[in-house]
Formats: sequence, C-alpha cells, structure tokens
Amino acid sequence: MRSHTGEKPYRCSVCGFAGATNLTNHMRIHTGEKPYRCTECGRCFSVLGHLQTHMRSHTGEKPYRCSVCGFAGATNLTNHMRIHTGYKPHRCTECGRCFSVLGHLQTHMRSHTGEKPYRCSVCGKGFSVSCNLTQHMMIHTGERPYHCPDCQKGFITMVRLRRHQIAVHTQGEMFFCK
Repeated sequence: MRSHTGEKPYRCSVCGFAGATNLTNHMRIHTGEKPYRCTECGRCFSVLGHLQTHMRSHTGEKPYRCSVCGFAGATNLTNHMRIHTGYKPHRCTECGRCFSVLGHLQTHMRSHTGEKPYRCSVCGKGFSVSCNLTQHMMIHTGERPYHCPDCQKGFITMVRLRRHQIAVHTQGEMFFCK
C-alpha cells in the first residue's frame, strides 16, 4: 500500500535516505554486512533476493523473455521493456534527470549528496558505486582480468585495454564505421 500512498516511514540515521521498504537491507550499505553467501562460488550478498538472482548465473536459468527483441534474462523483464518504450518513471528531485530503474535513480542521488557508502578496506577510499570499489580493489590485489592480445599487458577494465590498443598498437591507423 505504501507504493500507492508514497509513505516512506523508514529513515536512515547515517545518510538520511527515506524508504518504504526494509531499512535493515539499506543499513547493510553502510556496514558492509553481506550475510548471504553463494554455495557455488562464495560470493556474498547483502539482500537474499540478490543471492537468489545470482544463483541463476550458475544454473543458466533465464525465466524472462522479451517479446520485442527476444532477449532472455534472469532478472526483471519490466525494467528491460523500458529500453523499448523509453519509459522513465523515476525523476530526480534535484536536477530533473529521469531513470527507467529506481536503483539507478538512487545511485544517481549520491552525486548530489556526496554519499560514498562503499569503502576500501585497505586504504579507506570511498565510492558511490559498488563496481567502482570492485575495480579499485584490483589495484591492491594486482588483478588484471583484461589482457591485450598483442602484448599480453593486463588491465583493470575493458575501456583501459581499448585505450591501450589504440594508443600503442594502431600506429596511427584510423577506425572508421562502415
């Protein structure tokens, strides 16, 4: 019913975020608690539903199929369909930017609040998006999952690999779209 009334009775004492759903799950952003562990790969999650969705990556289950493009996915088909319709129901109250997925708006709001809930356990640097922390951790671990096929040099991201390939291995060649 709260989705209809707009009532948001749960307010975070750390960042002030107000929500209509489980405050316990939100607080795990700040504490880093991830009590749900995948029995296949050991990856941990702060929300049980995220673990359940992740388990589909091991089983290969893709229960949602798009009637427009045929894409089969393991997660929310409603959000996928918004790619085709352009429907963006979630508007930022600060700048007016619109988003098709509520979670994307919530992440965007951190650009206004300055909140950085994801902290590096090694150096303490904060990040507003968890994937940026994951990439940052590779600096400390030395992990480089993307390798140049020409010289075997490793990179943290595909973007950095492509930049390297263009700068080092193209020797002035131009890339044109056909």
